[in-house]
Amino acid sequence: MKFDGRVALVTGGGRGIGAEIARTLAREGAEVAVSARTESEIDAVCAEIQNAGGRARAFVADLSKPEEPARLVARVTEALGRIDFVVNNAGIGSSAPVGRITLDEWNRVFTVNVTAVFLCTQAALPAMIERQSGRIVNIASVAARFGARYIAAYSASKHAVLGFTRCLAAEVAAFGITANAVCPGFVDTELVADSVARIVAKTGMTPEAALDSIRGQSPQKRLLTTAEVAAMVTLLCSEEGRGINGQALVMDGGGLLS
Repeated sequence: MKFDGRVALVTGGGRGIGAEIARTLAREGAEVAVSARTESEIDAVCAEIQNAGGRARAFVADLSKPEEPARLVARVTEALGRIDFVVNNAGIGSSAPVGRITLDEWNRVFTVNVTAVFLCTQAALPAMIERQSGRIVNIASVAARFGARYIAAYSASKHAVLGFTRCLAAEVAAFGITANAVCPGFVDTELVADSVARIVAKTGMTPEAALDSIRGQSPQKRLLTTAEVAAMVTLLCSEEGRGINGQALVMDGGGLLS
């Protein structure tokens, strides 16, 4: 139980990648604060962890509200005593040509994908510095490393997360803290199912053909699993991963070689 006695905060933990990260960290002994907007989802994840013998608490938070990140960190700290790992996983997607992106949509994406990452980290950091230990893991995207049509707001937000992570890593390295970004390609989650539905609606393709088109963007011709992403997060939180700092760890089957 490598994380026995440690507390992890996982945002966006009600489904998909976040839920799997919460389950995986709990299996390794961490007590996990599972946070998201939808109470029923995080309650279900916590119940699953508890039924498997792990420890988890649900914390409802809407990180699109500027006061919520600091409030969330304070609530978790009060309830669980400390936060050793912050996994900033909460995020939203956006798809539109640049000419059709409204300022409201741009701000909505940046508020959740960037500002909430900054505020959650900022709130948790003083206690980590005082203890001289901690891990910040930001779930970015392979879109943080390149541009493509129709994802300007989303890609720009993930580029911002990566820039923030690198600057943060430089500041905290001397305090026994690491900060890294995990950059997955397409992962087998509800978000991919939503993408398939959009492709079907716009092109008339069958769902299987649409899914094949997404799989085809990986040299391995497959979607990543949530377990693969969770395993990377586990490594970054571990003592074995303490030498990894300020990195953008791309997980896309070899599509982006750098």
